Formats: sequence, C-alpha cells, structure tokens
Amino acid sequence: MKTYVTPKGTYGYLKNRKIYTALRTALYFLISISLYIAGVKATGSNKNLLTVAAVLGCLPACKSAVNFILFLRAEGCSAALHEKLASYEAGSLTVFYDMYFTSYQKNYPLSHMALKGGILCGITENPACSCREAEKHLEQLITQEGIKSVTVHIFSQADQYIDRLSRLVDMQVDEHKNKEAIVQLLYAVSL
Repeated sequence: MKTYVTPKGTYGYLKNRKIYTALRTALYFLISISLYIAGVKATGSNKNLLTVAAVLGCLPACKSAVNFILFLRAEGCSAALHEKLASYEAGSLTVFYDMYFTSYQKNYPLSHMALKGGILCGITENPACSCREAEKHLEQLITQEGIKSVTVHIFSQADQYIDRLSRLVDMQVDEHKNKEAIVQLLYAVSL
C-alpha cells in the first residue's frame, strides 16, 4: 500500500506538507462554504443554524491556512544537495532532512542534519540563516531538556559539511545515552 504522507525528517517532507496543508485548507473552506450555501438555499436567509456551523467551521479552516502559510515559507533540501548526501543515509549516522526550526527572533532552515554520539551537525542552504545563531538556538533547546554533552555545528558550505560527515562516519564513539530524547526533541521543535 502506497503512503502519501512523508514522515518528518525524511527528504521531501516540507514539499509534501505544503501540498497536504493546501488541500486540507481548501477542503475545510469548501465545507464551510457549502454549509453556508445549503443553509441559505434551504431557508432563504442566512439566519439559520447552518450559518452558525459554517462560521464555526471557519475556525479549523483558518488554523489550517496559517499552517499552510508556515509551510509555504519553508524551503527543504535541494535535489543537488540530497544527491551528494544520499550515501550517508545508510550507516552509523542518524540523519534528518528538511528541518525548519523557529524562534521568537529568527527561523533556521536546515536542509540536512546528522547525529552521532554527542555530535549534532547540520547544513543550511539559506544564505540569510546565521550558522552561529542556529547553533546557539539548538544548544539552548537541548540544554533546556536537561540533555548534556551535545555539541552542535551548523555549516553553510556543502564541501565542509560533507567532510565533517565523512569524519563522523569514521569516528568510533558510543551512542549518546539520550539519543532518543534528542531525536524526539528535534522532531517536536521543528515544523
């Protein structure tokens, strides 16, 4: 059976969510509009219970529209970078694609991330994203969860990042004792 939902952290996640939220938003608004039209046709006036249901139906539709706008602004991993990084998916690294982190001040779009031991590294393809600020933001989130001894490195150059991944693969380090907590945290705080 073919699944149409791309799980968070896999390549193409943000693109899939854009399509999904657009369709969901359109469906929610269509339901509200159809309820309103049905009420007006049935009673000849908009003063009926179906109008109330249509107005209340706009609440989840508007929430879905806001969600769609957030996903519309987010960019995922480019096909060229994905091609370069595909060889690192099967191995000792825990990898994440299309991670988009938000804070009160800025957003941090990370195309790819890798975790091994206590080292978390990632790459951004967005020139407006500050690597140092993204590192601080992620370190702060991890520390707030009570997870210690995790270093974060964010790169903006593909060659440097690929070199770092190659060194990570060759490193002999023990798995971090809070690996699952780190993974769940990254999924929880990203779009």
